[in-house]
Amino acid sequence: TGQDGNAVLSRLPIDHANARDLSQLLWRDLPGALLPQHPDGAPFPSEQVHQAQRLSSSSHWVVPLQLPTGDTLNLLTFQAGPPLFDGPEDRNGRRNADEIRLWQLLLDGALGPTPKTPLVIVGGANLDPDRGDGQRGAIAALLADPRLQDPRPTSAEAGENTVEWENAGRMRVDYLLPSVDVQVLDAGVQWPSVSDQAGAFASRHRLVWLDIALDQY
Repeated sequence: TGQDGNAVLSRLPIDHANARDLSQLLWRDLPGALLPQHPDGAPFPSEQVHQAQRLSSSSHWVVPLQLPTGDTLNLLTFQAGPPLFDGPEDRNGRRNADEIRLWQLLLDGALGPTPKTPLVIVGGANLDPDRGDGQRGAIAALLADPRLQDPRPTSAEAGENTVEWENAGRMRVDYLLPSVDVQVLDAGVQWPSVSDQAGAFASRHRLVWLDIALDQY
C-alpha cells in the first residue's frame, strides 16, 4: 500500500476543502500534449489507450496550507515518471515533459483557476536540465519561468545534485521552486542521505530543503 504514491506531511493545517487533485487529467486533454505516435502518425500504442491514459504517472496536487495569519501557502506537488525505458516513439520522455509542463499551464490559467501566491512547486521531475536522457527543455523552461525562483539548493559533497544512480551517476532531478514573492532564507541538499548514514538503503534521492519567511503574509 502506498507504493509509488506521494504524501504531504505538514505542521500547518491543510485546507482539504480547497485542495485540487489534477491526477485524473487525461494526457490527451493537456493543451499541446506531446502524445506519442507510430511512424505513420497513428496514435501510439493506440487511440483506445489515448482515450484512457491519464497524464500523471503518480499525482499532481495543489495543497493549500493555512498560515497563522489566515493566508494560504499553496504547495504544487508531483512526481514525474522517468523519461526512459521506451522506444523511438519516446512515450516516457514525452509524458515526463508534459508532467513538468503541466505546472506552467496551470499558472497560465489553462487548467482552471490559477493557484494564488505564495506557492512552492515541490517534487521530483526525474529530469536534469543539463544531463541525461529526456526532453531537458521542459525542466529548463520551468526553472526559467519568471513567476518562479530557483534557490539552487546545494550540498558541499555533491553541489546541486539530488540523486545518485548506479549507471547515470549524480544528477539534479528534485526541486523546490517558490514563487518570486517568497522570501528564501536558506536552502540545501542533505548529502549523504540519512539512510546512508544509518547504513540502510532507502532511496537514491537525497533530501532537498528550503527555509522561507512567511511573516510577510
